[in-house]
Amino acid sequence: MIPAEIIKKKRNGQKLSESEIKFFIHDYMMGNVADYQMSAFLMATYFSGMDKKETLHLTNAMLHSGSVINFENKVSHYVDKHSTGGVGDKTSLIIAPIVAVCGLKVPMISGRGLGHTGGTLDKLESIPGFNVWFDLNSFKTLVNSVGACFIGQTKEICPADKKMYALRDVTATVESIPLICASIMSKKLAEGIDSLVLDVKTGSGAFMKTMEDSIRLARALIEVGKLSGKKMVAVISNMAQPLGYAVGNSLEVEECLDVLSGSGPEDLKNLSIELAAQMLLIGKKTKNIRAAKKLALNKITDGTAMNKFLEIIKYQGGDIARLPKARSQMDFRSSKSGYIQKLDAEKVGIASLTLGAGRLRTEDKIDPSCGILLHKKVGDSVVRGEVLATVYYNNDLKLKSSLELLNLAYVIGSKKVSRPKLVFKVLK
Repeated sequence: MIPAEIIKKKRNGQKLSESEIKFFIHDYMMGNVADYQMSAFLMATYFSGMDKKETLHLTNAMLHSGSVINFENKVSHYVDKHSTGGVGDKTSLIIAPIVAVCGLKVPMISGRGLGHTGGTLDKLESIPGFNVWFDLNSFKTLVNSVGACFIGQTKEICPADKKMYALRDVTATVESIPLICASIMSKKLAEGIDSLVLDVKTGSGAFMKTMEDSIRLARALIEVGKLSGKKMVAVISNMAQPLGYAVGNSLEVEECLDVLSGSGPEDLKNLSIELAAQMLLIGKKTKNIRAAKKLALNKITDGTAMNKFLEIIKYQGGDIARLPKARSQMDFRSSKSGYIQKLDAEKVGIASLTLGAGRLRTEDKIDPSCGILLHKKVGDSVVRGEVLATVYYNNDLKLKSSLELLNLAYVIGSKKVSRPKLVFKVLK
């Protein structure tokens, strides 16, 4: 096969065979297909798309570019949750201990934040000593013994995805549903899971801004999962405003502890219970979603989910008592009275990133103590001079830009508005 002919075929809108896709990915990893050829292939795919069979073949080719975890002599049902990313999206830290304490196994290969969206690994690494770099055998042992384990994408897991994503990021080909689908599902299938619950975000702070695109992505992910023999569920959730009140790594860990202790923001708590319940239902721990939600809530109420989270932290080397704190904080106050009409999640995310809580490039270093704690969200009333948010920072020069973005993120008007819906759809 000739790489240029495969690129040409896709450029012209034709369907690629399994053998063509497998050859192209294999030879790219062997160095026989150059980066500029892969870039051309990605752009051709961006414009011409792929059908569900092509997407499945691409996913499998990327999956088998590295190791695939196999939990031999399975001791339970293995289930994971994947979020397409958002601002203040910290549900993994709450869900994993809930589901694990109910008897399911949760192998989580998580990612880092890039741009305005936060990453699970960054939040966990804000806990001093927390180790996310285990070899695959140690990972399997921890999953089986503790019930859940969080690690980053190792060199053995889907190396093709890592190389391809680096090119997508610099060639404006990230926003392609087949490429997104193959990237997500290759990593998730490599975990050795039996089922997967997806949290597909929609809104200003999400990767997919419109409901139509979010549903298209959810259906594509479900199709690939089912064709791979996995049980799949997708929840379409709102990311027009941040989830919870905390945006920034150690602040978000503290908020997760609040939820696991029975308090915390209602939206974060409710979405975590919804997603945990879908995992419990798909893992056959209950017969219906109502019972699953009740079971998840009970594990928070009786303290066992919190104990499990502390156990996970202990086994992964973390010291929760030493969460870093920013040296300075400043209240951002309202310039007028009224009701919060809008709180732009993307702008809040960038405001937090500006402080040092996120990264623009993969090599950027994060300040885990920086971030924003929101006090008012959509639907809340506010009077002039009241605190809308508290900014936690270590660099005075970065503060001004962050405050300017917060000022743009909040829209206050005289009209009373209802609180936004949190979950729009559940797809199976």
